[in-house]
Amino acid sequence: MHELFAFFSRNSKWFVFALYVVLSIMLLAGGDPYHRHIYLTSANSVSASVYDFSNNATGYFNLRERNADLNRRNAELQGEVLALRRMLQLEAEKNATDTMVLDSAMRPFRFIVANVINNSVARPFNYITLNKGSNDGVRPEMGVIDASGVVGIVSVVGPRSSRVISLLNPNFRLSCKLKGADHFGSLVWDGRDPEVALLEELPRHTVYSPGDTVVTSGYSAVFPPGLPVGIVLDDDYNDHENFFTLKVRLLSDFAALNNVQVVVSDLSAEAKSLEAGEEEDEQRAKKAFN
Repeated sequence: MHELFAFFSRNSKWFVFALYVVLSIMLLAGGDPYHRHIYLTSANSVSASVYDFSNNATGYFNLRERNADLNRRNAELQGEVLALRRMLQLEAEKNATDTMVLDSAMRPFRFIVANVINNSVARPFNYITLNKGSNDGVRPEMGVIDASGVVGIVSVVGPRSSRVISLLNPNFRLSCKLKGADHFGSLVWDGRDPEVALLEELPRHTVYSPGDTVVTSGYSAVFPPGLPVGIVLDDDYNDHENFFTLKVRLLSDFAALNNVQVVVSDLSAEAKSLEAGEEEDEQRAKKAFN
């Protein structure tokens, strides 16, 4: 207590000075409207600065809660975006299926609409990956087409995706013929131009013209007959005295594949069973002959 009194005694002049200053400001602000306006303006400015500092300090300490709330809302919005994308995809698949026109030759076939999620066109052996697999009914050796023509054939199937041997793969040979003709050959890619394939092994007496349409022959249970494949480009070149080869511009744009249809054939299993029976009969006949 003694030290407190000593402190006030040593600084009494400053306390008296501060008291006089406060009284002077009060008298000045209370007696003159102009000075009162200046005082109130200054007080408001100081109060605003104090409130702003307080608000910033409070907001800084609440950043963690705000960030957590923003992250939660972003997660909800991302979930809604993904759900909307899935709805749009399903609607597009439904429209693609509903608008597909099936003639009498395609009645035994059904179609699974799929999206291309990976694709290559510049490699020597090209493959395509689809977003549909065994859970969706896709099986190996099913054909794949798009709105323009033949795309490839399914080779490997997983639960939710599948791998397709592209038509731009020398390992894939497709039985084709000229539209309106009976003679057929094998369509194969030579590894050069991704827009051009070769129709080989056509009989020498086959009549054709540049611009003719090349279609599937129907000699396979994988693809329906008459599916467009390409357009004859130019003259033939000889590869055998009894056969010739045509250059064919493919109708499908493999560099821009998006929606495709996997061909489900109701006749495929039956045809394979019959072919297996024929092989067994041939083997039994050979054993009996020997």
